Amino acid sequence: MAIPGNFLSLTTEQVDPNTSGWLAKLNATISLGSGGRNGDGVLAVKSVVAGEMQARTYSSYPVVTGTVYSAFADASGATVPERIGIRWLNAAGAEISITWGLTTATASSSWHRISVGGVAPVLAARAQVVVSSTPVAAAVISYYENVYFGWPLRFAGNLLSFNAEQYEIDTTGWAAETNCTLSRTAPMVQWPVDWYYSGGEVVTLTVTANGNASALCTERPPVTPGVEYLAYGYLMPPTAAAVTWIELRFYDAGGAQLSATRSTLAAPGTGGYRQIASAIAPAGASAASIAIGVTSGTASQALRADGLVIKVRTATVTGSAPNDNAVAFADSNFEQGVGQWTVPSGVATINRSTPWGGQAVSNSYSLTVTSSTATASTIRSGKYPVAQLLNWKPNASLKRVAGGWTANIALRFYDAADALITTISSVAGALPSDGLWYRFDADITAPAGAVTGQIELILTATTTSSIVQIDDVRLQQVLPSTQVTGGDATASIRLVLRGLSTAHLMTVYRVLSDGSKTLVRGRDGLINQRPVDADTFSVEDYEAPLGVPVVYRIEYYVAATGILTAWRVTTAVTLDPGDINYCWLKDPARPQLNVRALVRSAPEWSEPIEQNVMRVRGRANALILSGVRGGREGSLIVWTETDTQREALRLLLSSGSTLLWQAAPGMGESDVYVSVAETAFPRVTDYAPDPWREWTLPFTEQDVPVMGIAGSATWTVQDVLVENATVLGLVSRYATVLDLALDQRTA
Repeated sequence: MAIPGNFLSLTTEQVDPNTSGWLAKLNATISLGSGGRNGDGVLAVKSVVAGEMQARTYSSYPVVTGTVYSAFADASGATVPERIGIRWLNAAGAEISITWGLTTATASSSWHRISVGGVAPVLAARAQVVVSSTPVAAAVISYYENVYFGWPLRFAGNLLSFNAEQYEIDTTGWAAETNCTLSRTAPMVQWPVDWYYSGGEVVTLTVTANGNASALCTERPPVTPGVEYLAYGYLMPPTAAAVTWIELRFYDAGGAQLSATRSTLAAPGTGGYRQIASAIAPAGASAASIAIGVTSGTASQALRADGLVIKVRTATVTGSAPNDNAVAFADSNFEQGVGQWTVPSGVATINRSTPWGGQAVSNSYSLTVTSSTATASTIRSGKYPVAQLLNWKPNASLKRVAGGWTANIALRFYDAADALITTISSVAGALPSDGLWYRFDADITAPAGAVTGQIELILTATTTSSIVQIDDVRLQQVLPSTQVTGGDATASIRLVLRGLSTAHLMTVYRVLSDGSKTLVRGRDGLINQRPVDADTFSVEDYEAPLGVPVVYRIEYYVAATGILTAWRVTTAVTLDPGDINYCWLKDPARPQLNVRALVRSAPEWSEPIEQNVMRVRGRANALILSGVRGGREGSLIVWTETDTQREALRLLLSSGSTLLWQAAPGMGESDVYVSVAETAFPRVTDYAPDPWREWTLPFTEQDVPVMGIAGSATWTVQDVLVENATVLGLVSRYATVLDLALDQRTA
């Protein structure tokens, strides 16, 4: 795969399909090897005689004097360690110098990272990548692949310099603070092939004497009081039992330390583990720094760290998207403890999970809730700012580890005086025993006067000794997951669903107050176990009855099994029918043709039936053989009042399609699907310019049609802008300009 921002060609980076991007430079021959991770090919560098051997890139790459550049590669060698360098050339192509990275501490046949950073020296115009090892015999082979050269690849949003983050240039980014010496070392560390933010050089704290030891970053990036910050890095403890930590510190303008927030690693071994500390910058904070350390260390123990970061909190730890979670990071991810969570009722106990990576859906830790008895317990978070009358979504991931559990999530709202206004809760649900993480959430509108919100989880253990994990707790201001809006002008209801899963099938019912359910029509027909192809879905229901409350029930089925797994029910919406003397004539497939007309007289319904009457001699009563009584038949008489209305009704009737006739409540008529026979529409008077027409519409009742909706009665240019990012997107979605105007999509 191409490494982002790489100056090297893909062939040089991957050493695939050949070695044309490389040359032997010193005491070496090169060839194409196999077994790489970034493509199969690797650069095999073989020594001619004992002593240092080098290979370099065939091409050189332009550089700017005084600019920092970085190079790294993955290396493998069973008997000899390796290093990587940047060879600086002047404009004539002559070598000025080589900036070398450290040689790895040990040899290893496993792929491991070697790296270097350097500032382009005076007169440097171009640069090459050089790889090197020093075997003690001829015919010794070192392997290289996944090679990068370019500007340093940084963790997004890091307020520290590249050298303080990755320790690739020199030792100026860090200093010993307590009971230690500090150095740069290059341990043999394996990283995933597509991980580019940690390298060969690491900051190494060596404990001087038994006791606590710490090192501190020398940089002091500016911060803003009241803003939440993260500090993290990859800690490599000397032993799994060693107590190592990372700390986020804040300072005032005079350099005095205001606070320190420590996050202690629960190491499962001696590898590299990302440990995160978080805190809100206190009042008076002007700058921040990051520290690492060992508690009760042993003399000569070495703590290594890499990829060290201070940043404003974002949506993800390593990303750059803005944070939209109102829950403090410490309360959401449990990376440094249980945060502000408490147990106001019940026997449950709470603790951070252990060890690192053992139980987590987000980052490395979660909250462990243990109940010794089969009883209910409540756990509560801290309080977080909310805005009144807006929709908020509390949500959390839960996993059943032992015993049995049911859970529901609630949101408590407080006013400016910190008085409880109300608590709004979701429906309780049982946690399956399959050991998977499940998301619990609720859509809740903050009441008037709400200033803060507090998440509450009501957890009921159904057996003794039950354990549940909680992680990635969120409180987000969102659009409602289910939203219904009535459109009286078009006699339609718009249903919008958000937060859908493409692993589901979906059915949408229209439900009336008597409990009757009817499938709602979508673009592909009646929405009955239709695949979910996006996380948001919207439909306009033009067949909702007038003047009566309507709710929608949305059912979700597992796509693989067809099992009903969840459902939603909307709030009620009532369409205003307006003047009782008017009715609607609608085309279910083409709602843009729908017409509202003035009723002169309702149909005088009849229900035909075919019968064969046989009169038996000597019997008073005839013998009658009957078929099935047919649907209703009758003629609706309406008036159109303008030329525009007349032409609209003509267009509606022109296709001969099945129509829906809807009358206002009080007319004594239920909604009915009809076929319209031959029509007449004479003038109401003998006056020729009179625009009024009287239409006689012979109806024959029909079954509900099953076709999908092709278009919209409310489609506007604004809808085009909202639903299509570019004009190019319209080309694949609409076959013609007419299709665009009618919103008749092909995809």
